This record gives sequence, structure tokens and C-alpha cells, in this order.
Amino acid sequence: MKNAYYIGLMSGTSMDGVDAVLVDFSGAQPQLIASHTEAIPSHLLKGLQRLCSPSTDEINRLGRLDRNVGQLFALAVNNLLAKCAIAKEEVIAIGSHGQTVRHMPNLEVGFTLQIGDPNTIATETGIDVIADFRRKDIALGGQGAPLVPAFHQQTFAEVGKKRIILNIGGIANITYLPGNSDQVLGFDTGPGNTLVDAWIQQVKSEPFDRDGAWAASGKTDQGLLTQLLSHPYFSLAYPKSTGRELFNQAWLEQQLSPFNHLDEEDIQSTLLDLTCHSIAQDIIKLSNEGELFVCGGGAFNGQLMQRLAALLPGYKLDTTSALGVDPKWAEGIAFAWLAMRNHLDLPANLPAVTGASREAVLGGRFSAK
Repeated sequence: MKNAYYIGLMSGTSMDGVDAVLVDFSGAQPQLIASHTEAIPSHLLKGLQRLCSPSTDEINRLGRLDRNVGQLFALAVNNLLAKCAIAKEEVIAIGSHGQTVRHMPNLEVGFTLQIGDPNTIATETGIDVIADFRRKDIALGGQGAPLVPAFHQQTFAEVGKKRIILNIGGIANITYLPGNSDQVLGFDTGPGNTLVDAWIQQVKSEPFDRDGAWAASGKTDQGLLTQLLSHPYFSLAYPKSTGRELFNQAWLEQQLSPFNHLDEEDIQSTLLDLTCHSIAQDIIKLSNEGELFVCGGGAFNGQLMQRLAALLPGYKLDTTSALGVDPKWAEGIAFAWLAMRNHLDLPANLPAVTGASREAVLGGRFSAK
């Protein structure tokens, strides 16, 4: 059978790098051919972090960063292809998520905004780019997120097995696969790594808490945890989605002000428990038992996985590696899949997940010619 090569590009809320994957969709299951992570230069990272909060001169900064991020994504693609013996002419299309700088689906006129100019990516790689996946769903009254549950359904669902796929990036989201003809459900549960990363970056100038070791050295403060969990987002019914607009460093500093007597490692432990408890609460609302498979950066945090297992005794906990998909690259593969669905003119959203009025073909194509 002829190969069906697509590239997926993903830079999430955590902004810890641009993941690029080359995937072959010619078989029954997606086959990961090559992968690469392109670091985000510090000046670009600072610019993106500034843009995520309202301030002055936004349009000029947005325009420059849009091009800069497009150039970075193109570099990630070119470095990915340099690792393998696949010519650019063999790649059908690149699926680019872009970098989210604002996600506001619940306004009177909701919107979501991802930057990383697809025209720049197309011209600098010589490959057609499919991008802007979220705004069609928003136009149909949906949240525009999460989009990965449709990919999870096709890749991980199995008749007779109740499964939850948990993606823990900067924000955590779950996909509920009931194992029968019932509708798949999915939504953002709240913070994934975003707050624990922000705190260790602020206090120790480290990019992330490796294996949750710093959190493990602390003790969770129940008063702070209760206050954090009182955020209205956690009691919202799905469909729902969130991002840095709600859970950011400014919000965290506000929440911590009555708790400045706590040791720094105790705050880190409490923030990790916020992630775990908010995830576990939503999972238990769906089912008390089943199989739970984790992907994203959180899958490599041993302390996080240990705490989740303790909160969800009715679940068999593993990573998506057990289902044949490397947890580090699962989301990148999903955006390669979204590009494939667009190329084949097939719908890629799940209205039960996003709240859109109907299924739709997502994304627009930007030709390299």
C-alpha cells in the first residue's frame, strides 16, 4: 500500500517546545516515522508569554510573533525531515496547531486565536499546510476545544472496554470512550502542568519539576487546595474548555496571597494536587472504574501518576504506550490526523465534546505553490 505521510506540529499551553512528528496513515493504525522537538528561543518565549495577557501595542506584537512562530514551526519541520530519508515531496500536508495566545469561547461572540503564520510555514518547507482547526467549530457554536477526542475515538476505542484518555499538557483534558455505541465525551478538566511549571520557574528558575520530585518533598496544604478547587470552572458542566486566560501566574499569585507563610515546596505539592484532584473529580463523575491511559508531559511525572492512581482506585492506570502510541508524541500525531481528515474532506470534530451544532471539516489549506 502506498504511504500516506503527514506531519503534525504542536505547541501547547506549556510552551515548552514545538513538537513535530512524521506519521504514516496508510495502515489501520497511525505509524510514527520520526519525531523532533524544536526549542523555543528565550526571546520568542518571553514575547509569547507577554502576548497571552492583555496589554498595549498588541496588534504590532501579534503580527511580528505570528511570522516568528511560523518561521520556528518551519524550522521544526525541516529539522524533522533532516532526521529521516523522507523527501518533502512525499509529505501530503502539514497539520499545524499553532500557538494559542487567546482562547475565549464563552464570550457573547466567542473566539480563539492561534498564531504561527501557515503561509510562512508552507513557503519555507515547500509543503502544503493545513491550519486554523479550531475556528470552524467556534463558528458552529462550539468551544473549539478539545479537538483530540475525535482522534482518540478512532485510535483507542475498543468495544466492551470503558476507557478514558487523559492528556496532560499545560491544560489537562479527558476523552471518555464508553466502549459501546454511546457518544464519546471530552473536555478540559483544568490546569495540567501550567501552574506547577510556573511556580518552579518563579522560585527555582527551572523549566519544570522533573518527575515531581520537588512536589514530593513538600506537604499539601488542605486550606490552599480547597480554595484553589473552589474556582467556578471546576463546577461547570461540559462542554467546557480553558487555558491561560483563567489559570495563569497572576491568578496564582492572587490565590497565594493569604498563604505566604507556606514553604515553597508545600505550595508545589498543593499545586500538583490541584491538577490531580480536578482530574480525578471529573473522571469519577463519568465512571467509578475503567481503564485510564495518560499522554502528554504529565505521563512522565511519576509523582503525578502516583497521586492519580491513589485518587482513582477503580481504574487501571497506564500510559498510551500500552495502546501503541508514545505519550510524548500523541498530540502531535493528533494534528497530523486532523490534517489527513481535512485532506480527505472528512469531519474531525465531535459536537458532543465541543458543543458545536454539527460535525464539520476543520482547518484551511495553505498551498506551498
